[in-house]
Amino acid sequence: MVEFALPPNSRVQPGKVYKAVGAKNVKVFKIYRYDPDSNANPRLDSYEIDLDACGPMVLDALLKIKNEIDSTLTFRRSCREGICGSCAMNIDGTNTLACLKPIEDIKGEAAIYPLPHMPVVKDLIPDLTLPYAQLASIKPWMQTQTAPPPDGERLQSPEEREKLDGLWECILCFCCQTSCPSYWWNGDRYLGPSVLLQAARWILDSRDEMTGERLDDLEDPFKLYRCHTIMNCTKTCPKGLNPAKAIGAIKEKIMERRV
Repeated sequence: MVEFALPPNSRVQPGKVYKAVGAKNVKVFKIYRYDPDSNANPRLDSYEIDLDACGPMVLDALLKIKNEIDSTLTFRRSCREGICGSCAMNIDGTNTLACLKPIEDIKGEAAIYPLPHMPVVKDLIPDLTLPYAQLASIKPWMQTQTAPPPDGERLQSPEEREKLDGLWECILCFCCQTSCPSYWWNGDRYLGPSVLLQAARWILDSRDEMTGERLDDLEDPFKLYRCHTIMNCTKTCPKGLNPAKAIGAIKEKIMERRV
């Protein structure tokens, strides 16, 4: 059997241990630490947290660590309500939002890593330059050729509007994007589930008038058809969306115009 090993300079090393003094209800958080300016290997630091003095979510624990224990810990966060997508990371082996992940759902030690298979800026912050560039490439805004109605908005029927449910709710946390094996191996050419879900949102919008051009751009062996319906994207979405279904809808649209 072939065995693969990471290069020595990328192997995660044991890190520092921060003890909770005098606490009875303790949980250990093992957190990935990496500082590119230090020229040191990434490490796993262990933090003992008194759950009796901490909020219920993983983000509460991270904020407690940063505010009270180790101010050098670096991560993104903003809304704390599952709306902005900033605190996406890999928690207990699953990509999710730290603000929506209850600590009590994690059995044993809590392992926290940045989103997988992306370059790491520092600690729990991934470099999202590539997925944002891919998002821009699908032109995620309404495109029209006709003039707007002189006396109001471009209207939709309730049935037309319903087709956008399950698409517009995406918050671009990229949990699905970074859970997809096809994106891991072909991320330079495959657009990935998050970006394709955004593409479907505009393709299925009755007000958009560039459907043909959008489908032309996606009808590519790599941009769209690297999806092998593995379903990791749907399983991990913290908003309960179904990117695999959206990708299937795009494929159906392409097939419909061939008939």
